[in-house]
Amino acid sequence: MDKYEVLYIIRADVDDEAKAKVVEKFESIVAENGGTVDELDKWGMKKFAYEINKQTEGYYVLMNISCSKEAQAELDRLMRNDEAIIRQMIIKK
Repeated sequence: MDKYEVLYIIRADVDDEAKAKVVEKFESIVAENGGTVDELDKWGMKKFAYEINKQTEGYYVLMNISCSKEAQAELDRLMRNDEAIIRQMIIKK
């Protein structure tokens, strides 16, 4: 299994309960695909350096995961299709 660092930004207009569900959803996707979440760090609301999709701030979440390349690709695909996610970045460690 490879180790990845996943950083994603949730839209600011999503309420706290929905943010928690989004974080839980992506944790479960990793587990369902045979991976593990080694560390989860919720950075909270941060202002952007520039406007993204007419948004000026977002809720940052950092996950360190261990999973296969296929699980990482599936996680990336699902993040791209989720309307609550503004941006995501997955880096292999």
